[in-house]
Formats: sequence, structure tokens, C-alpha cells
Amino acid sequence: MQDTLKDLLAAGADAAPAISAPARSPLSFGGLRRLIADTLAQLNALGIGRNDRVAIVLANGPEMATCFMACASGVTSAPLNPAYRADEFEFYLSDLNAKALIVEQASTSPAIEVAQKLGVRLIDLVVPGGAPAGQFTLQPRDAASGAAGGAAAASGGYAQPDDISMVLHTSGTTSRPKIVPLSQRNLAASATHIRNTLQFTAGDCGLNIMPLFHIHGLIAGVLAPLAAGSQVFCTPGFNALKFFAWMDEARPTWYTAVPTMHQAIISRASKNLDVIARHPLRFMRSSSSSMPPQVIKELEEIFQAPLVEAYGMTEATHQMASNPLPPAVRKPGTVGVAAGPQIAIMAEDGTLLPRGGTGEIVIRGPNVTAGYENNPKANFEGFHDGWFRTGDQGVMDADGYISITGRLKEIINRGGEKVSPREVDEILMDHPAVAQVVCFGMPHPKLGEEVAACVVLREGQSVTERELQTFVGGRAAEYKVPKKILFMDEIPKGATGKLQRIGLAAKLGLT
Repeated sequence: MQDTLKDLLAAGADAAPAISAPARSPLSFGGLRRLIADTLAQLNALGIGRNDRVAIVLANGPEMATCFMACASGVTSAPLNPAYRADEFEFYLSDLNAKALIVEQASTSPAIEVAQKLGVRLIDLVVPGGAPAGQFTLQPRDAASGAAGGAAAASGGYAQPDDISMVLHTSGTTSRPKIVPLSQRNLAASATHIRNTLQFTAGDCGLNIMPLFHIHGLIAGVLAPLAAGSQVFCTPGFNALKFFAWMDEARPTWYTAVPTMHQAIISRASKNLDVIARHPLRFMRSSSSSMPPQVIKELEEIFQAPLVEAYGMTEATHQMASNPLPPAVRKPGTVGVAAGPQIAIMAEDGTLLPRGGTGEIVIRGPNVTAGYENNPKANFEGFHDGWFRTGDQGVMDADGYISITGRLKEIINRGGEKVSPREVDEILMDHPAVAQVVCFGMPHPKLGEEVAACVVLREGQSVTERELQTFVGGRAAEYKVPKKILFMDEIPKGATGKLQRIGLAAKLGLT
């Protein structure tokens, strides 16, 4: 197995297309490899080397894909959601101890002002006119002032297997978001597992509609297919109105998405049956939140292709389990069989349960993070006897297929976007009218869950639901804003007096 991205991305004939995009000429594998080498040389000359952190705030598209791969190959990439507000960028850039921030040259992102305030070096990504998809050059903002000098990186070049290739934050309900460091070995292993599960070949072309600041899009959408010499067609992000036009242009053999995207595609499919017939898919893939079996059936009937549902998480560098491709059996309602790491079901006392027993899903393998950064408490709670505890409750049937029966963690899963309720609590608590708050997930027919909150106001204060939503919206990305806020005299508590987020929606009749 390849242990570094350099080895992984050695697949693909030099002249074969690697990265394409709407209305752009493709970048070849040879061009991609040269771009990665040139970018690393530029970063090294700026004093940025192996294990130095480079935050990336770019719009979805081919340059985000190639910039991520270039950084992840020799420094530590830290892709951030471009939709974050200034407060969020300040937290993440500080917490990551970022050495530099890469933005598009014309970007007006609040991340720029935050980086300047924190003393994080700014680097512009410049796309030359008429360049193939994903081609770019880097231009440090301080070059004009003569401050671009300085020592070259002490440890430059391509990263080694145990160097950190990427850092992402995971949401925590009882603590601040945790940093998940993922090594070259982790990324290479996960991309290889997905490549094998989906049986990619050089003849495949993936239509990528997933955001490229998420583990799902980065690993399954980009790295895994490229590891087989496949082509990746990078869109500006999901758009149901443009999906079928992109399909006509890309002529894909597959795509991966979250359930809400699949449902939006279904709603427009009847008007685009000619496009579907022209470009038959080999398969479709779904991950990041559970897919209703009814939707799987409808999608398979429309596209006349199998839908493969997979189960992933950041700490596993995405994929843990997956339903296999035909002729093997797919079981709708399950997340399939172990597809990379080993998977077991663990009882509360730490013993492994036989098949059919319900307990916590645990994993171990080369794609699993070695542990959270600077967080001994989370590592103590998250690992047991060499196994990583997912926080999900599940059961494995006699054939090894895993069903997720509940979530032990309280993270709100809004259509694949994970929201830490505690983070939203803390924002609401900053409002002068708010005395107490508890955020929780309430069921939503399309997204799976939506953010809700119970609020107790300070004596003599008044505020409307809309005003509080606007307040949160000014501090956090739109998907974190509570869609329902209940004003109460006291926060509902469990028998022991603890706040109980799980089950709160049902208790309050929000189901």
C-alpha cells in the first residue's frame, strides 16, 4: 500500500486527464504532478515546510482540489469552510496555529482581515487566463513590500508517511471543537480503501458536487479516484439546477453525495431522462448521513444503476464501512460491511460483542487518526484497547453488515453538516437578553435533523425568535442558525438535573 500522497498520485498516465471543470480544458496527471512539485517548492522557499500548517479558504472548484493536494503532499493542509464568519475564522486560525492562509486573489473573505490581525501570512492563489482546470500560481501578499525574504523551510520537499497531511476540526458537544490530525499514511490508506471498494479504473470520471472542506469530498470525491488514474470533474459546489448540464459536459461514470443532494437530484430527474440515458452511470454513492431506503430505490430506478451507501467520519479519514458493488449484496438501511478498517461492536464494559449484539461501533486500522491534538481527555474517552470509539450505536448482522441504531453523541447532523450544539449555546448566551439556553437536534423530513433551541430570558428582557436567529447568523454559518427557538420559563432537565439534548425534541413535541 502507498503510504504518501506522492506515491498515491503517481497513478495516471502523464497525458491522461486528472482534473476537469465546467468550460475549462482538463489538467493532465503530468500537469498535476508538476503543479504539486512547483507549489511545494514555492511554499518551501517561503519558509513553510513539512508539518507547518497552511489554512485554505477557497471556493469549491478545481483550484480548491489541486491546492489541497499540493499542500497535503508536503505541508499540513487545513481546509476551512469559506462560509464561516469572522469569529469562526479567528477561532480556527488561532487554534490551528496556521503559518499561512491561501485565498483567491480577489477574495473578500473575512478570513483575510482575521489573518492580518493574527499575523498569519497571506498568500494569493492566482489563476492565469486560459489555464487548464486547477492550474494556479501562488503569490505572497507581502512580496510587494520586500518582506518575502526569510529562510527557506528547514524540512522541505515531499512529506514522509507519519507527517501530518491534513488537520480538520470535529465538533464537540461537551467541549470546544477537537483538532483531528491525519497523517500521509491515513490519507493514502483511506483513498486506497475507497478506490478498492468502488473498483475505480482509469476509464472512470467522477462528477464532484461535494464541498472540498469536508472529508467526504476531499477523500472520496478527489483522492480515491485519482489514486486509480481516474478523472475528477470539479463543480463550483452542488446546484440541482445545473447538475444535469454538468452531467452532459462531464460524461461521468459515478458521483458521490449526501442524501439531501440525492433527493434534490431526484426532484429534477424526470425532466432530464435524456441526459441520464446518454451517460449511464456505473454507480452512485451516498455518505455523511443515513439515506432512507425509499430514496435509494427511487434513485436506482431513475438512473438504472446501484446506489452504494457508505459510513464515514473525520477521525477515520472518511470511509469505515460501505455496501459493496454488485454482484455482491447491497442491504438498504445498513451502511454495509467493513471497508478499510476493522469494525467491531463494543459493550459498555469494553468487551467486544458477538454478531447481533447492540453496542458502540468501534474501529481500528491504518486510516484511523492516532489521536486528537492536545486533548488527553478526548483521547482517553475516544480510544479503548487500540479501538477508536465512534460514539455511534449499532449492530452487526450475521453477514457482517452494520446498521446504525442511534447516535451516542449529541452532534446535530443537518444533511451531512455537523453542528456542535454547545457552540450555538455559547453564541446565544452572548445575547444580553438570554439567561439560559440548550440547543438540540429536531427531526426534519429532508435534512434528517435541524437545529433547535430552548431559551430562558433574563428577567424583564424581551427578544423575538427572528432577532435571536439574526444574532446567531452574524456569528456563525447559516446552517448552524436554530430554525426553531422555544421560549421557556426553565430548561427541561433529566432525572439527575443534567441537561439532556438527546430526546429533547420528542419531549417538547417537535417530532
